[in-house]
Amino acid sequence: MINIGVLALQGAVREHVKALEASDVKVIPVKRVEQLEELDGLVFPGGESTTMRRLINKYDFYEPLKEFAAKNKPIFGTCAGAILMAKELVGNVEPHIAVMDIKVERNAFGRQRESFEAILPVKGIGDDIDAVFIRAPIIQEVGSRVEVLAEFDGEIVVAKEGPFLACSFHPELTEDNRMHQYFVEMVRSCVVPA
Repeated sequence: MINIGVLALQGAVREHVKALEASDVKVIPVKRVEQLEELDGLVFPGGESTTMRRLINKYDFYEPLKEFAAKNKPIFGTCAGAILMAKELVGNVEPHIAVMDIKVERNAFGRQRESFEAILPVKGIGDDIDAVFIRAPIIQEVGSRVEVLAEFDGEIVVAKEGPFLACSFHPELTEDNRMHQYFVEMVRSCVVPA
């Protein structure tokens, strides 16, 4: 059985757990650093990136999360989770976990009242992915090893680099679990058979 964690410090944790459970994996809400040891993959949920970073620091997750990524264990970041993953943030803000060669702009689609839903083609997943954008970031720039999987209005909203997947929208807020299934397959491909 594959073990996938959802960082459970803040954000849409329960919704990610439910979406992942549809893929027949063991899902673990991660509240303690030692839980990272038992995981094959990890989700950084949407929420508020600066609050999440403050909690990551408070509960001593920063170095263990960097080590988790350094082992090339898959990580899926949605909305604020994508911000945590970026090596560069617009506005000279210091990056957080910094595992993906992407430059991200926070709240690029506007504030809460500018939230919207769209149907997007996402490479390798489907032509009709239901995407919910809430105070969503955009991926402004990507490094040479980063694959762009989806755009909206010419802006990058899904990107992948090796075992890392970043998404501007909230796939966990819909009934469409294909983004999570895609991540589960990424995790499966990284797990060495015993």
